Amino acid sequence: MLARTRRRLATLTARLVATAVALVLVVSLVIGAVATLAVQSYLTGKLDSDVRAAARRAQPDRLFVDTDGVISTTPPGAPDGGPRPGFDDARGQGVGTLTAYFVEENDVVEAQDQGVVLTDTAQGDATRTELGARALALLADVPTDGEVHELSVPGAGTFRVVATEVDAVTTSGDPAPYVVVAGLPTGDVDDVVATLVAWEVALVAGGALLAALGGFVLVRRQLRPLTEVSRTAHTVADLPLSSGEIDLAVRVPAHLTDERTEVGQVGAALNTLLAHVESSLTARHRSEQQVRQFVADASHELRTPLATIAGYTELARRRPDDAEAARTAVEKVTDESRRMTSLVEDLLLLARLDSGRPLEREAVDVTRLLLEAVSDARVLAPEHHWRLELPEDPDDLPEVVGDEQRLHQVVTNLLTNARKYTPAGSTVTVTALPGGFSVHDDGPGFPPDLEGRAFERFVRGDQARTRGAGEQAGERPGGAGLGLSLVQAIVAAHGGTVRLDSRPGSTTIEVRLP
Repeated sequence: MLARTRRRLATLTARLVATAVALVLVVSLVIGAVATLAVQSYLTGKLDSDVRAAARRAQPDRLFVDTDGVISTTPPGAPDGGPRPGFDDARGQGVGTLTAYFVEENDVVEAQDQGVVLTDTAQGDATRTELGARALALLADVPTDGEVHELSVPGAGTFRVVATEVDAVTTSGDPAPYVVVAGLPTGDVDDVVATLVAWEVALVAGGALLAALGGFVLVRRQLRPLTEVSRTAHTVADLPLSSGEIDLAVRVPAHLTDERTEVGQVGAALNTLLAHVESSLTARHRSEQQVRQFVADASHELRTPLATIAGYTELARRRPDDAEAARTAVEKVTDESRRMTSLVEDLLLLARLDSGRPLEREAVDVTRLLLEAVSDARVLAPEHHWRLELPEDPDDLPEVVGDEQRLHQVVTNLLTNARKYTPAGSTVTVTALPGGFSVHDDGPGFPPDLEGRAFERFVRGDQARTRGAGEQAGERPGGAGLGLSLVQAIVAAHGGTVRLDSRPGSTTIEVRLP
């Protein structure tokens, strides 16, 4: 039972309703307690005022002494039916009033202590009830400080009493000091307070019940948008996201993404998360597709030289006596082996760069690097016009930190690409820049469908769109499509960037290094 209750309270609705009911109870109890104390204090103060008034009425201005020497508040020889001689004068007192007199003994007279309580009879008349010795003993101990005290009187109930010391004289002029104790019962005040407490308990219980019912309805209504957000999250959770192309179009509705509200903040955050997840899954799917294409292209590129090697090997085996066939077979096997070795080396380099292997970190003189690369290109392609532009002040070209061999490969790949895919007579301009360089040619440029994918691996242009006889756009003849991929991978490993701007008659590849 306790475990079931805890599970119910674990929901946000239950916790909010329980909190609201607890607040209502606490506030109601505090208000009830303050109201009860205020009413009790007011009624007790009024009762104390009545007690002091009763004490004043119980104090006669003059005392009488009868023939027996007993002090009385009534004159001797009072007619029958009048007040009984003694200190029990109840004129002006209300029903329930307690009056007690305690005489201080002296040499003049002797008197007896006495006390009475006015009570109702069955006929509605007031009668005097004598107080017993035990009650008188308790009343005699009441301090004569003029303050009202609460006292439980045996046989009479609880009273608020005050004791007053009075200096009176007899008719003969003799002193007759005494103490008068007057009090009123607290029953009426107690009854009013008890009734008030009972009503407060009933009202607090009813208020708590109404708060629980109303709070449950209101909280459920206010949390309904949160339920819709949760439904969206569950919908996404049920989608197959492990593999394949993911269509993550589910979003929290726009009316639940107002960030001025708490639910809106949750909805907006969930939409942002879903957008990030969608982009990540799209990138993952694209990467998977690239890996599949990479494996397929690599297999294809390796299959061709392997098939050539196998064919010429078989030719040499079938013609063992044909020297010319053997020589041709050896040359072809050597060429294809060299081509396959270059491809494997490029693939291994890309794999190392992808795995984040650190490169050499040393100062590299970009000016010398460009001079060597352009000089080699002039020897390999004298039919092209090669230009190298350097700033007048060598200090404008600070050294970069990196792997000189790999940076030389970047420049060589870019110049080879420009040499292979521009017609003879084209001008290739290499410009040294602060923190990098650029390679520009005035050839036909990249086809539009290749410009956005020029740095992807194994990307080839359409055979019909060539920049030279037998040459494919973007790659060297017979190349595997890894030249520009290596450029981007090496520059990225150095923390730099590569930017391509190509249009007919002007193609620029700019490399920036940190």
